[in-house]
Amino acid sequence: MVLRPPVEPVLAQAAESVPGPAAVRAGVAYEQKLDGHRVLLFTPAGPGGTVVVQSRRGALVQDRGPDLVAPAVEQLPPGLVLDGELVVWDAEEGRLSFEALQRRAAARARSAPALAARWPAYFVAFDLLQLGGEELLRRPYRDRRAELEKLFTDYALTPPWMLVPQMTDLAKARQWLDTWTDVTGVEGLVIKPLTSPYLPG
Repeated sequence: MVLRPPVEPVLAQAAESVPGPAAVRAGVAYEQKLDGHRVLLFTPAGPGGTVVVQSRRGALVQDRGPDLVAPAVEQLPPGLVLDGELVVWDAEEGRLSFEALQRRAAARARSAPALAARWPAYFVAFDLLQLGGEELLRRPYRDRRAELEKLFTDYALTPPWMLVPQMTDLAKARQWLDTWTDVTGVEGLVIKPLTSPYLPG
């Protein structure tokens, strides 16, 4: 089955603390949770197709991200679907800016290039749903992450494409939670079972 928008993204459930040793024994990975907009990016199956950027709620928003669409055509392979977080870097402030991201999201298409020049967007990828036209939803997260890392290596991807930091060490994850959440734009951790398929919704 070839994935086409809209695809309902998998959703996390909030928790007040990091799961204990039992969850760790079952096998989990820890990723940074960024303060951005959840989006899915679709590359066309072949030449002449359109790059599509879908919001969490299913809206198509690629007209607001020319700084993503052009690099997607140039750098990404066909038949790809990525799940990730769209963030904006404010060079003047030297930090991620949710406010600037909101302004870009609310802009009309004609003002998008100017806003993209002022506040460039970055796609922080954390899951791979389709590769070469083959959907991967039933594959365990461990395999999808390995394929995602391979994609970044094989295509030597550079910004605006970024790979979300991930680890499987509980002690280091707790350290992340204690230190990185003081950084503007980092909200916490997302904890994923290594054996879990991608479950839309």
